[in-house]
Amino acid sequence: MATKVEQRTYEDAVSWLREHGFDLIEAPGTQSRVFLKKYNVSAAIQKTDDGGVKIFAYPGYLVGAEISKLVNRGYQQFLKTTKTEVPATADHLKALHQCSEELKEALALPSLYNESLGTVSESYHYDRIKDRDKPEVERPKRPWQAVKAKAAVKKASR
Repeated sequence: MATKVEQRTYEDAVSWLREHGFDLIEAPGTQSRVFLKKYNVSAAIQKTDDGGVKIFAYPGYLVGAEISKLVNRGYQQFLKTTKTEVPATADHLKALHQCSEELKEALALPSLYNESLGTVSESYHYDRIKDRDKPEVERPKRPWQAVKAKAAVKKASR
């Protein structure tokens, strides 16, 4: 069953964000773009040609003065900026999730099931699948394979 999604205007979204505790900063040199901040998470929205609103910069935790991107390495999530990469803590992820959900509500965007369960990373880098599409002889040795090979060489030399 299809439901009609309510569309919000740019002005309505900005008003909603102000009423719900977001700090808003006009983007320099533009009249239709706003940076917003809450829970030490920042994002940017802009006005569309038809008076609506869309996300210009997706929410990211502030590391220093830079908006980070959430990267999932399979064993740990990281906050990555152009200058640094730090492990994401539960508090970071909770803040990102909360801000993202509130931003969706402000813009009348759908809240998808998988995103509502927790924080979704912008990119996924699993080390165990990297280069798996190459023929086995061309694949680099994984650390656990290199250790086994060294142990076999030592055992054979005894």
